[in-house]
Amino acid sequence: MAAVLFGTYAAWVYAGAGLTLSHYDAKAHLVVARRVIDSLTPGWKQIGAVWLPLPHLLNLFPIQIDFFYRTGAFAVGISVVSFGLMAYACARLVLDATGSRSAALAGLSIVLLNPDVVYLQSTPMTEPLLLALTTLSIALLGRWVETDGAGSRTATGVAMAAACLTRYEAWPVTACALLLALVALLRRGLPVGTALRRVAGLAVCPALAGVAFLIQSRLTVGHWFVTGGFYVPDNPDTGRPFKTMGSLWWASHHLNGYGVLLWAVAGAAAVLVSGLLSRARASSLVVLAMVGSAALPWYAFFIGHPFRFRYMIPLVPAFAVWAGIGVGLTRRFRVMAAIALVALVIVETRPFDAVAPMVQEAQLDREHGRERRVVTNYLRQHRRQEKILVSLASLSHYVQELSEIGLNVRDVIHEGNGDLWAAAIEHPDAHAGWMLVEELSKGGDTLAARAREYPDFLRGFSRVAAGGGVALYCRTPASDRPRF
Repeated sequence: MAAVLFGTYAAWVYAGAGLTLSHYDAKAHLVVARRVIDSLTPGWKQIGAVWLPLPHLLNLFPIQIDFFYRTGAFAVGISVVSFGLMAYACARLVLDATGSRSAALAGLSIVLLNPDVVYLQSTPMTEPLLLALTTLSIALLGRWVETDGAGSRTATGVAMAAACLTRYEAWPVTACALLLALVALLRRGLPVGTALRRVAGLAVCPALAGVAFLIQSRLTVGHWFVTGGFYVPDNPDTGRPFKTMGSLWWASHHLNGYGVLLWAVAGAAAVLVSGLLSRARASSLVVLAMVGSAALPWYAFFIGHPFRFRYMIPLVPAFAVWAGIGVGLTRRFRVMAAIALVALVIVETRPFDAVAPMVQEAQLDREHGRERRVVTNYLRQHRRQEKILVSLASLSHYVQELSEIGLNVRDVIHEGNGDLWAAAIEHPDAHAGWMLVEELSKGGDTLAARAREYPDFLRGFSRVAAGGGVALYCRTPASDRPRF
């Protein structure tokens, strides 16, 4: 509850600073949830297949209310509650492993005082829900292992499945957790066959969740799994596995500080050694599965995805748990070690830091947003009821911004409209009165590429406004409208 109250205050602070929706993905997530119902072709296929569905399903009905769609307030509420749940799960993991409240509180300070985590939980982003569900599933898994796998596996399996339907980072975390659960059960003396059967039974829920998503992806976009097409490769670590590992370490240092990072690594090493040497501590091995969240950014950067600090945020709760357990394992010096860790956290990280990496990264599009107001104002003054042709793959964040002038998702023609989209890009003047083209990214978006490939694509349209990398075209005749 303390974490929820603090998170609520933080959300209020960042809302006052105008940063709640400054990240383009924060707006895009709202559009995905909104368009399932508010669309020219409503239906479950609007969920899409690039992002996992659970966050959008949780927002599905509330986001149809214009206030929640414009402000993201309901989605922020989910993030704040997730922040509280993550805090509980992190503390529970340290308590179960060490029995020390001082160690739990010391470890918890790493996430509660981390400005990047505090900022993310103040937005509609999906990371807070991921952090809550992965830490909760690991906490439940540790207790399940304590019963030698004989306890109820429903809650643990459901938590894992929910995490796997939230963000892809949960997939390697879940795989690592199941493997470490097997190791822990064997270390506790269970026969190999018994341990395998119990872990296999636990794996059913997350496995079904993964299969369900793959089927949804196939039915929605025609591919079992979407791995590209939504970013421009520009990472210098491309094809360099060890350089990529170095980038992950460098980013983790900037997010947490070297002292906290080294303390967490030492704690993880202590967990590994004590878990393998002592049967009584074998269940604590499952906390090492949290390192699996590093697998996705490593792979993404390796194949050329642009570098983002945000992808290392899921490691912060792992550092908190490992460092907390490290404090707890010092036995007679726990209180002193806890005080030292908290002091280190205060020195190296501070909440509401305006220059924290994630806070700065979230504002990459802010200046472009100001420049796009030229386009917004033109639409406000001249658009009547005509539909707008736009690619949500590149401009969903701007479509959400246009809600301030009363634009709904059903007012735009986009890729999720299927045959209507196909017909519109063949003959745009027959279906849309306006066209928004993203020209900022390398080569521009789908519409920009089509305009280059087919010179007649923009015939019948006039360029009337531009700003922030977005060009607005109006169907002619438009002689009475001023040119930009």
